Amino acid sequence: MSTADLIWMNGEFVAWEDAKVHVLTHGLHYGTGVFEGIRAYETAEGPAIFRHRDHLDRLEASAKLYYMDLPFSKDDLREATHELVGRNGFKSCYIRPLVYRGYGPMGLNPLDNPVEAMIACWEWGAYLGEEGKLNGVRARTSSWRRISPDSLIPHSKASGQYLNSVLAKIEAVKSGYEEAILLDDHGHVCEGTGENVFVVKDGVICTPPQTASILDGINRKSVMQIARDLGFEVVERDVARAELALADEVFLTGTAAELTPMRSIDDIEIGPPGEVTRQIQSVFEDALCGRAEQYREWLDVVRVPSRA
Repeated sequence: MSTADLIWMNGEFVAWEDAKVHVLTHGLHYGTGVFEGIRAYETAEGPAIFRHRDHLDRLEASAKLYYMDLPFSKDDLREATHELVGRNGFKSCYIRPLVYRGYGPMGLNPLDNPVEAMIACWEWGAYLGEEGKLNGVRARTSSWRRISPDSLIPHSKASGQYLNSVLAKIEAVKSGYEEAILLDDHGHVCEGTGENVFVVKDGVICTPPQTASILDGINRKSVMQIARDLGFEVVERDVARAELALADEVFLTGTAAELTPMRSIDDIEIGPPGEVTRQIQSVFEDALCGRAEQYREWLDVVRVPSRA
């Protein structure tokens, strides 16, 4: 992966290669951490972080659900992120804040372990590839089900929960696909390994609801607003597995994947990206890069001068 010069850890900027934790860190052994995936984009005003405050709000909510208080305020984390992007000289980058239980007593009770925080950023292209964003990706339905709310907390973007997505991703890649689609515990379409799912049929856009064990994506909400502003009907409802194959269009959204069309599922062709997908994708890209005045409020411009 591409590296940067600095990472922010617990209030200090440290060299990338010196950003280390103890091997008995609780989060390393038990997955007791929460994180966010955020992107900054190059705009006419400089680097701008997309929906930064919304991401920090979700980070705080994720931590709360696992009985952790943020060790720094959201304003402090925002300022640290701005300075980190500036110090590393990035015009655009991916940003990863992580809040985790640190080194302390071992065992399943984490409450006496300190809560620590770090922020890293690096240059990262399209998660599912530029070719995927342009022409769509091939996906399979995973044999693994999405984590159930009876067992864990799908609404929390928690580190340990992503073992579920790791298994599905490995299965997909080993089978020759770019992505996997997980079903929820009722057999309805849930999400990709790191993306929300949208199905287009007869001009109506459907997406699984929050009760389907999804993570309520920031880009999901952005695309839903854009689609409605364009005049499309957007419905949150349970989506049957067969609806993917019978859809006119399917696309995925996520911070890493941005908006990526899906051209086939389980070797059944859906087709190339359609007109609805292309319209929404075009406006979404403009919003990300500061070209859509209507959505400028979503951008948090980095005011710390870049050394570049």
